[in-house]
Amino acid sequence: MKLIDSLNWRYATKKFSNRKVSAELVDQIIEATNLSASSAGLQPYRLFVVENPALKLKLGEGSFNSQIAQSSHLFVFAAFEKITQEYIEKYINHIATERETPVESLADFKNALINGFLNRTDEANFNWAAKQAYIALGTALIAAADLQVDATPMEGFDADKFDELLNLHEQGLKSVVIMAIGYRDEASDYFAKVKKVRVAKADFATILP
Repeated sequence: MKLIDSLNWRYATKKFSNRKVSAELVDQIIEATNLSASSAGLQPYRLFVVENPALKLKLGEGSFNSQIAQSSHLFVFAAFEKITQEYIEKYINHIATERETPVESLADFKNALINGFLNRTDEANFNWAAKQAYIALGTALIAAADLQVDATPMEGFDADKFDELLNLHEQGLKSVVIMAIGYRDEASDYFAKVKKVRVAKADFATILP
């Protein structure tokens, strides 16, 4: 299975080379991430892709993750701070348009979403949205590996700084996780040459008859 080979090849790259990822490959990773699994299909997060070197440098200031500035492109996953009725209604209308179906036929689904989300606190909905963003991160990592693009997922960043520099609060968003992509610098990155280590499959997974 080619995907297994790609996943064995990938690792959390520590040092990136100066080689840039092509716009075509970046677009494919974005497209795959957009197709990621999402509870109720709501996609309560947005993706920001930073290529500008000066901005990446500012974003990485003070972080122990040098990959932020080194990366060819930096993917920033930002979750919505609130799930509003307006957001749900826009989503329902989008479904109706895309599937060419009357919006009235989605009334039960719409009410279920409204009752499910608007009866919870904003904090609970944000925590849920952040977890959804992590699912998308997983898809992005796999997509990058499949394209033989190196990637590093990271939490060690100043979220407040990211939110300010990317104007996320104005959009009702908060950064939750990031992913640097590029190509490994094999000469400088010790981990590029060592064997991937995982627990044995028999210890990892229990198959229940």
